[in-house]
Amino acid sequence: MDEKKIFGRIWVDIDDKNFLGKGKVELLKKIDSYGSISKAAKDMKMSYKAAWDIVKEINSLSHLPIIETKIGGPDGGGSTLTQKGKQLIAAFEEIEKDLNRFLKNAQNKINKLLQD
Repeated sequence: MDEKKIFGRIWVDIDDKNFLGKGKVELLKKIDSYGSISKAAKDMKMSYKAAWDIVKEINSLSHLPIIETKIGGPDGGGSTLTQKGKQLIAAFEEIEKDLNRFLKNAQNKINKLLQD
C-alpha cells in the first residue's frame, strides 16, 4: 500500500514580511535558554549576523520588544526574551499543536477514503 501523508506548516507574516515560524521560534527559545544571541546562533549552526538580523527583524515588526539586548560592560552583555516574547512562543506552540491535530484528523480521513 502506498503511504499517503498530509503536511502543513505555520508561519506568521506582518506586512508581507516573515515575522515568526518554527526556526525563528527555535532561535528565540535558545536565546532565552542561553541568554546570548551568539551562543544560540552557534548552537543552531548559523552566523551571529544571521541571528542578529532575525532578532532585529522580529523586534522591528512587533509593537513591543520580543528580545531585549544588553551591550557588554562590567557585567557583560546578554539577551533576554521579554514576557511578550514568552507569550508569543507559547501561542505559536499551541497553534502548532492545533495544526498537528488537524493534520492527523485529515490524514485519517484520506487514509479511510483511499483504502485499498
